Amino acid sequence: MKEILKNRTKKFASDCWHLCSKFPVSREYNAYCNQLIRCSSSVGANYRAACRAKSNADFLNKLKIVEEEADESMFFLELLLEVSNKEETELKRLHAEANEILSIIVASIKTIRNRKS
Repeated sequence: MKEILKNRTKKFASDCWHLCSKFPVSREYNAYCNQLIRCSSSVGANYRAACRAKSNADFLNKLKIVEEEADESMFFLELLLEVSNKEETELKRLHAEANEILSIIVASIKTIRNRKS
């Protein structure tokens, strides 16, 4: 499962980058696209870091970062959907993917917390 999620989060980051390359270069789009590229790539990078965690507490802390970055990715995808009529299908697909990744991470966090109890 770890390898599947590693690949999935990496593909999510790559797909967000490709999406952003399709938007016009302007101060307004650049602000949202730059943020989306940062947070979507952070999802994968921090999940990889979580897989190398040295303890359950370390793993949990890193997963919380993944949770935040996935949620932030959803936010910027939503903003791009609201301000643009470009790439609507891809924006919705990536939003759904971010939501699925977020759901997996939240379930993992809950499982770890329940183990601690």
